[in-house]
Order: sequence, then C-alpha cells, then structure tokens
Amino acid sequence: MSELPGDLLFTKDHEWLRREADGSVTIGITEHAATALGDLVYVELPEVDQDVDAGGEMAVVESVKAASDVYAPIAGSVAAVNDELSDDPEKINADPYGDGWIVRMALTDGLDESELMTPDAYQQLLDELDD
Repeated sequence: MSELPGDLLFTKDHEWLRREADGSVTIGITEHAATALGDLVYVELPEVDQDVDAGGEMAVVESVKAASDVYAPIAGSVAAVNDELSDDPEKINADPYGDGWIVRMALTDGLDESELMTPDAYQQLLDELDD
C-alpha cells in the first residue's frame, strides 16, 4: 500500500477526512477499504443538502464481492457529491485519496478530532490488522 497522505484524518472504520480551506470536509474510503472490497462496480451517493448524523449511513459502495455502507464520521450537511463515481466507481480503487473522494460536507458542530486518527495512528491500526 502507498504512504498515507499527511493532510488526512482517519476513522477506525477506514474512512478518511480532509479539511478544506472553506471549512468543509471531504470524505472518502481508505485504500485499505477499497482493496478489501475489490473492484467497485457501483456507488450510491447521498443527496446534496441531505443532513447526516455522525455515525449515520451516507453512501454505499458495491463491488463484485460485497456491498458496504459508508458511515459519516461527522455530523453535517452534504455540500457536494462526486458525481463522477456514478459512471466510474473504480476511481475509488485507482485514487482513493484524490479523484475517488465520495462527499464533501458542511459541518454542523465543527470537527471533533477526538474520535479521529492521524496518519501515524491509522498506519499503526493497519499494522495491527496485518499481524
């Protein structure tokens, strides 16, 4: 697996978050999650302006092996979705931390980093999973 980008925060459920300059947060699934799912064939995206609770389902990614819910690591309103995933869901496999982003959210209550992991902490989690 490639090195984790240093500007991201991670969840134990293998989602990543990137703080944007406008205060919004971009969210996707990690390379680990994309690899575990295999080649993605479908992504169900939320509606723009949909409110999502922290821990609530915000998207579904489906591969030839399985379908997996993607949960919102934060509470907020969906500001944008990556419509390109509708025609090319494999962007998540090819570039999970770039073109494979899933949603951009406007935060409801700010970003509580206490439940999130730094790249180093997430790498440690991955190393433990490999043991």
